[in-house]
Amino acid sequence: MALQLGDIVPDFTQDSSEGSISFHQWAGDSWVVLFSHPADYTPVCTTELGTVASLKPEFDKRNVKVIALSVDNAESHRGWINDINETQKTTVNYPIIADPDRKVSDLYGMIHPNSLNNLTVRSVFIIDPNKKLRLTITYPASTGRNFDEILRVIDSLQLTDNYQVATPANWKDGDDCVVVPSIPTEEAKQKFPKGVTEVKPYLRTTPQPNK
Repeated sequence: MALQLGDIVPDFTQDSSEGSISFHQWAGDSWVVLFSHPADYTPVCTTELGTVASLKPEFDKRNVKVIALSVDNAESHRGWINDINETQKTTVNYPIIADPDRKVSDLYGMIHPNSLNNLTVRSVFIIDPNKKLRLTITYPASTGRNFDEILRVIDSLQLTDNYQVATPANWKDGDDCVVVPSIPTEEAKQKFPKGVTEVKPYLRTTPQPNK
């Protein structure tokens, strides 16, 4: 059965560019972004791995660990990292899981035979500190991932986990939020002292509560 939102993600122990990793233990109390690649030495993925390395301070600020996966072995990963560092003018500062036996790929449903035969598709998994899957996105091989969007989603998840709000279309950190439907308007006005704007009885906005 496919991994679904809210599921506890599978644990595994696997080699990586930084040695053996037991996934749940490695994740600890952090959020995790796990993102997969069809193979080493692929052009779009080379730019993505470099981008994530440059954004790592942003992930760190949000208590997020990042980890990549490719079906090649750890020695191949380490060679690829040299190319990434050279071409992307960065330093890869997170592990890349080696998955030559497709163990993790199968656990996480990363093999889509009609797309890439026996290679992993380019998926993103956002996992919370309770090891629950909170988001998954799968991209075609030709389209580079937007990691600013992934950071935006993490901001939304962390905000909405702590306050009774949701985030509207194209929301970014600092924008107004939507009051969840389960809170009556009068109660919302007490709960959100910065103010509640009633656009419709079911559509009410409030300034971001933690700003």
